[in-house]
Amino acid sequence: MTLLVVNVLLALAWGGVTGSFTLLNLLFGFMLGAAALYLIRKEIGSLGYLSRMRRIVSLTILFLVELVKSSWTVAKTVLAPTIDIKPGMFVYPLKVDKDAEITMLANLITLTPGTLTVDVSQDRRFLYIHALDCSDPDQLRHDIATGFERKIMEAFR
Repeated sequence: MTLLVVNVLLALAWGGVTGSFTLLNLLFGFMLGAAALYLIRKEIGSLGYLSRMRRIVSLTILFLVELVKSSWTVAKTVLAPTIDIKPGMFVYPLKVDKDAEITMLANLITLTPGTLTVDVSQDRRFLYIHALDCSDPDQLRHDIATGFERKIMEAFR
């Protein structure tokens, strides 16, 4: 997020050069600064914070979609006349290795109805997850790997 700070400083510098610190002028300076940082993104070795923000928004949208889908599935399961589920625990091997990424993945799994992150292994290589329906743990692992974990790695690496 240091590029965001640089962009704010560029906007303030624009305000100083033009002699006007109105909101509209500072916003214009911010947009000019963002354009300048975009043009030199390869030289400074960063894709830019706007690209990262798009990825974070994509992760947020994925979470909201999964939240709605899993809420619907849990509601159908609970309201069905006969409950045909196999609750259980499974181990998920982590690809993410930073504490913040592990915490985010564990929280996203827990916030999604029907799953609960129970523990993280001491070496931080595995998550222990309880699922309301654990009849196909390989599919659950695949869904996590191609969903939340992939989006987290895209957004924060």
